[in-house]
Amino acid sequence: MPAKIRADRIFLGLSSFQALAMFRRGIFYTFLAVYLRAELGLSVTETTLFETIPMILNVLFQTFVWGRLTDHLQKRRSLIIVGELLASAGHILMWYFHAIAPNTRASAYVIITSLTIIEAFWSMSNIGWSAYISDAYDVEERNAVQGSFASIGGLGRIAGAMAGGLLYDAMGKAPAGWGYSRGSIFFTAAFVMAVSVIPLFFMPEGGVDFRKKEEKAPPARLKASGKAKALTTASASSGNSSLLGFLIFLLAMLLVNSGINSLAAFRGQFLDLRDGFAASPPQISLAVNVEAAVLIITGFFIGIMGRKMGIKKLLLFGSAAGIVSMLLHAVAPSLVVVYTGAAFRGLSEGCVASSSYAYASTLIPPEKRGRYFAYYNATFFLSWGVAATFIIGPLIDALIKSGQNEVFAFRMGLASGAVLMVIGLALLLLLFAFGKRKSSIQNGG
Repeated sequence: MPAKIRADRIFLGLSSFQALAMFRRGIFYTFLAVYLRAELGLSVTETTLFETIPMILNVLFQTFVWGRLTDHLQKRRSLIIVGELLASAGHILMWYFHAIAPNTRASAYVIITSLTIIEAFWSMSNIGWSAYISDAYDVEERNAVQGSFASIGGLGRIAGAMAGGLLYDAMGKAPAGWGYSRGSIFFTAAFVMAVSVIPLFFMPEGGVDFRKKEEKAPPARLKASGKAKALTTASASSGNSSLLGFLIFLLAMLLVNSGINSLAAFRGQFLDLRDGFAASPPQISLAVNVEAAVLIITGFFIGIMGRKMGIKKLLLFGSAAGIVSMLLHAVAPSLVVVYTGAAFRGLSEGCVASSSYAYASTLIPPEKRGRYFAYYNATFFLSWGVAATFIIGPLIDALIKSGQNEVFAFRMGLASGAVLMVIGLALLLLLFAFGKRKSSIQNGG
């Protein structure tokens, strides 16, 4: 663990919350798309709606409600606690209404509708988390802190995916989808959400006045210590402090995240195909766990990588690793290659999540963290479903309807996700190249 990260109640509280949050995501979402399609009868495109519609509500509420509210009240911890408790109760109600629905398709749309309502309030937790980290940690610490949280969260994700694999069919003793239909996955996720807020009660509230300091990037003392390279992001010399530069950065991140996060919607369905890998629930869980294991390892070295490579190069490297992951999934002749692709996704996630957050955090004024982090978070949350619903899912369904083999259709869908990432990577390269050129002109070079 990097020496700069303080082993205090803040780090312990946030890391405990992160581990439990990722456990909850692992147990609930690893098999949800498989359940919606294989057991409840939705099309490939319809299965993506559980991510797209809720995430649109998440982004709207972060941007126009909770981001503005936390800037006005400067409350961070309270938003996280309230958001998680409401989501916990919402998951129990979601199972109940899904269980009493008149048919399978109705059950599927109850889940989608319920998640949409839940995400509107769950987004309180998302924006509170993002702003709290910048409140609590210096600019030079954030990349390493995010890396450590990613490692800790990876442990939770492994446990969650394993639990989901066991509960999905009761370890092979019940029909597929049992963990959802009988509620054990819903109840476990709800319980973990409620427990996850307990460490937060032992943390300060946060807010812009929590740590009064100037946040100029990079400070002179960092230049002297050799850390300025890691923090060379969107200062005036980079040319990215303009609104246009920030918008290009957000668009690039939306494309990069959309490509790699589409795996969450399609990988389980792809591996579940009878004419393809016909993978068992434990084998599908293993793909998530390989990914999480590499994420854990990457997270512990993110601070060092950021200092050696610089934040921008780390972001480019992570994006390239994501493209490799998508292509390996698309062409995989065996599960071994799928697991290799999963390893590259873990590497990509660790690098992109930490470096993009560190890059964005230097652009955002402390007093406007709620609103501006809502814009940044939008690139992540929208990436879970928008491209899947409007590009990749329809492509897969169209190929299947045209008579193409399902396996081929999914491979083409995953390849299209790689194309999105290539476009995003190209935008980042242009953005950084323009910033370097502008810096050279300003310095008389």
